[in-house]
Amino acid sequence: MSVIAWIVIGLIAGAIAKAILPGRANFGIILTAVLGILGGLVGGWLGVVIFGVGVAGFFSLSTWICAIVGSVILLGLYGMITGRTAHHGGRHQHA
Repeated sequence: MSVIAWIVIGLIAGAIAKAILPGRANFGIILTAVLGILGGLVGGWLGVVIFGVGVAGFFSLSTWICAIVGSVILLGLYGMITGRTAHHGGRHQHA
């Protein structure tokens, strides 16, 4: 696949990963896109190394699953490191 295809997959996988993560992640769109692209690459690499699943092409289900899983991992790790994993917003209730 071309670099542009990986960028597109990463952008979409990053958006899906952000929607999957619990709570409201307080990431900007650029950070989500960068982590999504990197996550797509990490997920593709993990799919090949650990599971022997080759990246078959842009429309391959295994490509998308690996990219989304990699993006969830990276977004989750980034959120844990920076303390931005779950922001529940709204008012605090006092007892």
